[in-house]
Amino acid sequence: MRFAVVVFPGSNCDQDCYCVIKDVLKQPVEYIWHKQTNLDNFKCIILPGGFSYGDYLRTGAIARFSPIMSAIVEFAQKGGLVIGICNGFQILLETGLLPGAILRNKNLHFICKYVHIKTENNNTPFTNLCEQNQILEIPIAHNEGNYYIDEKGLADLKKNNQIAFRYCDKQGNADEQSNPNGALENIAGIVNKKGNVLGMMPHPERAAEKVLGSEDGLFIFRSILQRDNPKNEH
Repeated sequence: MRFAVVVFPGSNCDQDCYCVIKDVLKQPVEYIWHKQTNLDNFKCIILPGGFSYGDYLRTGAIARFSPIMSAIVEFAQKGGLVIGICNGFQILLETGLLPGAILRNKNLHFICKYVHIKTENNNTPFTNLCEQNQILEIPIAHNEGNYYIDEKGLADLKKNNQIAFRYCDKQGNADEQSNPNGALENIAGIVNKKGNVLGMMPHPERAAEKVLGSEDGLFIFRSILQRDNPKNEH
């Protein structure tokens, strides 16, 4: 399965994503510059974390106008898999591939730490190897991670089972104490209605090797491979 990792000016997690795909999962992967528009050879596009265009205006607000984003919109509309991590999630929101917006963290501070997230929907290409309500330990690193959507949008997310992950404690309680950034209803990640586009604030690529303290991020990447070839065991 061939992956692409998009590189914007200011991306800083592109190498992490690339190494997980190439060295841990042993899958073909390429960096693609944000001005490229040909995605014909890829099955999954990764928009990595970082500070695209220095986060000027708003996070992801300038990157959404990069030439590659029109190609990614078309790619997603045709059913291609797209995962946006942290800044990548913010870009997907700005592009309109996912609903809602990201605000400053409630405490107005940059937060970098491991958190727990609960799998709310394990019937997606990105979560099919997770058990329903499975708790994953994955780090966050962001200044703007406070997910928001209006009342109607939230109702639609729930109706369509689009909430993929919620912040929680070790026991799975999604409450105010386990919410690191003030995100509405502890939302840590969502999918589009078709389920082929995932945006999440936590960094699964930073939890893909035991030496890093957690391998829980591999559930997400291996789910993608499982979806592509369900007969394989990973």
